[in-house]
Amino acid sequence: MKRSLVMLCVFCVLSGYAQQADIRMNAFINQLMGRMTLDEKIGQLNLPAAGDITTGQASSAGIAQKIEQGKVGGLFNIKGVEKIREVQKLAVEKSRLKIPLLFGMDVIHGYETVFPIPLGLSASWDMALIERSARIAAEESSANGICWTFSPMVDLTRDPRWGRIAEGSGEDPYLGAQIAKAMVKGYQGNDLKKNNTIMSCVKHFALYGASEAGRDYNTVDMSRIRMYNEYFLPYKAAVDAGVGSVMTAFNEVDGIPASANKWLMTEVLKNQWGFKGFIVTDYTAINEMTAHGLGDLQTVSGLSLKAGIDMDMVGEGFLTTLKSSLSQGKITLKQIDAACRKVLEAKYKLGLFDDPYRYCDPQRAKAFQSTNTYRREARNTAAESMVLLKNSSGLLPIKKSGTIAVIGPLANSKENMLGTWAVSADYSTPVSLLTGLQQVAGSDAKILYAKGSNLSEDSLFEQRVSVFGKPLEMDRRPEEEILNEALAIAQQSDIIIAALGEAAEMSGESSSRTNLDLPQSQKRLLEALLKTGKPVVLVLFTGRPLTLTWENKNVPAILNAWHGGTETGNAVADVLFGTVNPSGKLSSTWPQNVGQIPLYYNHKNTGRPLPEGKWFQKFTSNYLDVTNEPLFPFGFGLSYTRFQYSDIVLNQSAVSRSEKLTATITITNIGDHDGKEVVQLYLNDPVASITQPVKKLIGFQKIFLKKGESREIQFVLTVADLKFYNSDLKYEAEAGDFNLYIGTNSKDVKSASFVLKK
Repeated sequence: MKRSLVMLCVFCVLSGYAQQADIRMNAFINQLMGRMTLDEKIGQLNLPAAGDITTGQASSAGIAQKIEQGKVGGLFNIKGVEKIREVQKLAVEKSRLKIPLLFGMDVIHGYETVFPIPLGLSASWDMALIERSARIAAEESSANGICWTFSPMVDLTRDPRWGRIAEGSGEDPYLGAQIAKAMVKGYQGNDLKKNNTIMSCVKHFALYGASEAGRDYNTVDMSRIRMYNEYFLPYKAAVDAGVGSVMTAFNEVDGIPASANKWLMTEVLKNQWGFKGFIVTDYTAINEMTAHGLGDLQTVSGLSLKAGIDMDMVGEGFLTTLKSSLSQGKITLKQIDAACRKVLEAKYKLGLFDDPYRYCDPQRAKAFQSTNTYRREARNTAAESMVLLKNSSGLLPIKKSGTIAVIGPLANSKENMLGTWAVSADYSTPVSLLTGLQQVAGSDAKILYAKGSNLSEDSLFEQRVSVFGKPLEMDRRPEEEILNEALAIAQQSDIIIAALGEAAEMSGESSSRTNLDLPQSQKRLLEALLKTGKPVVLVLFTGRPLTLTWENKNVPAILNAWHGGTETGNAVADVLFGTVNPSGKLSSTWPQNVGQIPLYYNHKNTGRPLPEGKWFQKFTSNYLDVTNEPLFPFGFGLSYTRFQYSDIVLNQSAVSRSEKLTATITITNIGDHDGKEVVQLYLNDPVASITQPVKKLIGFQKIFLKKGESREIQFVLTVADLKFYNSDLKYEAEAGDFNLYIGTNSKDVKSASFVLKK
């Protein structure tokens, strides 16, 4: 009782402080806005691009002059504390009201110390690790003048053809929501006014990952029940975690592009979820609504403002049309004021009005230049994200002895280790696989290298993939000559490490693919290496699930390394040599072929489901030419050891709405190595007012067990874990039977049942 009273008192004190802070902020902004002209208010809503890193076709000229005139609210993708300080100086020393600028950057998976791509991070299932990666990114970028990041991207996707799957956390709402919270906390910390925190921007609101045909920027059409029960969850988790800003999506929602969708931006985001931050569009998203068919630039700009958008990225539709729309009565001054206030509030919360140069200390910038501590953490994080897909006869880990052939177009390609959207990285610092193996093995093993093949022999494909200046590094020698060189190296070796997969920009924005096989040149190389009779380990670098049916059948060991960031090569070597036991688990289902897409574990049954264990049965929901099963299910990942699961024990078979249900299971490490396991909890509601998924993730724990060790794991459920949005979009739990599943992945599980009483 005493503790409850103390907690209540602490809460009241903190609430009082928060209220006082809001009163002070509102008074300051009221006074400032009372002095602003209409042009200056509209200027705060303008976010032009700067620097060399841009997307799309737009450009913004005369930025310096606009800053001095108060016509710019922020800039993004300028790198370097000195450059940022000089630009900030224009705003606070030469503009009339001296309002500081926001400086944003695409700090997606690290700043100069680059961590695994977000899809790789999600495979770690380690929230503390993921939060720490965002914390390091915030510390590095804030020391270099950045106060705002366009991350995390939490778009749920079940179509690996979509290139931006690399930037997200996979297919599951619950896992995506936990990662969203961890990333926001990592970036923003507990106090945005500290100069080692940055404001987070969750994106892309909403549904961007469900674009039709896996084609970027494409149409999305979805029921609201699916929105609320699945796709909305990670966005809402970020809002609940206090994210400071939200970015709109390119796609339409209910037939209206997101940047003009008032239901989405105002009713859902602001009214239902209570979001208090500001909303920025994606790159030229307002302008692009003309191509959607909503009208000219003035019309779509007015629609966006009325929908609740506060800042226009790059397109300058707000800057060039809002004044005319106001004079014509198409928008109101109140709407302009509301947007301006949100932008000014963000600057106030970041402490920029107290000290516009708080992020511009050159001495601090020098201290944070890719420290060894950060690199060690990046190395560990990369190793934790890797997923062991196959390991026949215990081929892995390998010994640091004998002769090891490292062959493949990604074996000595350090730039491609960083993955997509590593815009602020120093490309001289990444560690290639070849270098990592040499460094970790030292003099204990002989390492031989050959390229073996190009990533692709298609020169036009090379041009499309190299748009961001990261070439495929094509070897112009005849393909046969490159292959024979590799086979000669292979014959001298005891084991072959084949480094194959995707270049960094073969996934990411505007990198959709219809064929998810390894490119033919790489397949030919792999087939030839297998024919040597030497043991082959496939180290796969990728930004998405690939279709590896042939490889899984024929290659004895496959390690999926993603694009692991700055320390990729060292991290892969740690795993291959057994210094680190792999523990990553897939956050996306891997299909057998693209014809199965979209394929995801938490699907719903049809009225004619294929009976369990059947390959094919006429007049049920299946294919003539392939099973319904994935190549690798959601949550899948092997270890160098083996874990045994006991049966599930429930503390009771029936619970009321006020009671808690405890599910207990014992996990035993029955293998020969210490290791980590992700214990996954799934739920099924077999009879409900609307159809339910066959199972859905509602919890997980990542544990470490020494060989021979057993541990009892408990999951505690409340009625909140049983709720869903019904056909009236009411969030409720319905009485009746439930099935629980606990296992090592979404397919291999133990089961138990219980009842929720009326």
